[in-house]
Amino acid sequence: MSNDKTYKGSCFCGAVQLTVKGEPAAMGYCHCESCRHWSAGPVNAFILWKPEDVEITQGAENIGTYSKSPQSLRKWCKTCGGHILSEHPTMGLTDVYAAVIPSFPYKPGVHVNYQEAVLRIHDGVPKLKDFPAEMGGSGESIPE
Repeated sequence: MSNDKTYKGSCFCGAVQLTVKGEPAAMGYCHCESCRHWSAGPVNAFILWKPEDVEITQGAENIGTYSKSPQSLRKWCKTCGGHILSEHPTMGLTDVYAAVIPSFPYKPGVHVNYQEAVLRIHDGVPKLKDFPAEMGGSGESIPE
């Protein structure tokens, strides 16, 4: 993917629109209880971007924010309730949920927090107990 490549995304109803550009920092699946609870699903597909590579192009005034912890500022559309992204200030990254950018060629490279998984996925993608060491985790791999 070229650094000048841009992808468009939106919330469920389209009131909030965004673009992402360049290369993501990482892509994968999170199995932690917080992501599962927030997404109302057994796993959350993420794409992490540098904050400067994510731009809200429409509907910024329609974004609600919730922070259960300082690690994540979760954002959603106030009209449809559709989840859009999470800012992770302690990591210096923004997670734009994979489903929000339908044209993006999503290729997961890791499962994080797999020790908390409620849905086991046998896809050959590395499974980490928590987070990579460079992101403050143990970096420890665990079996599928």
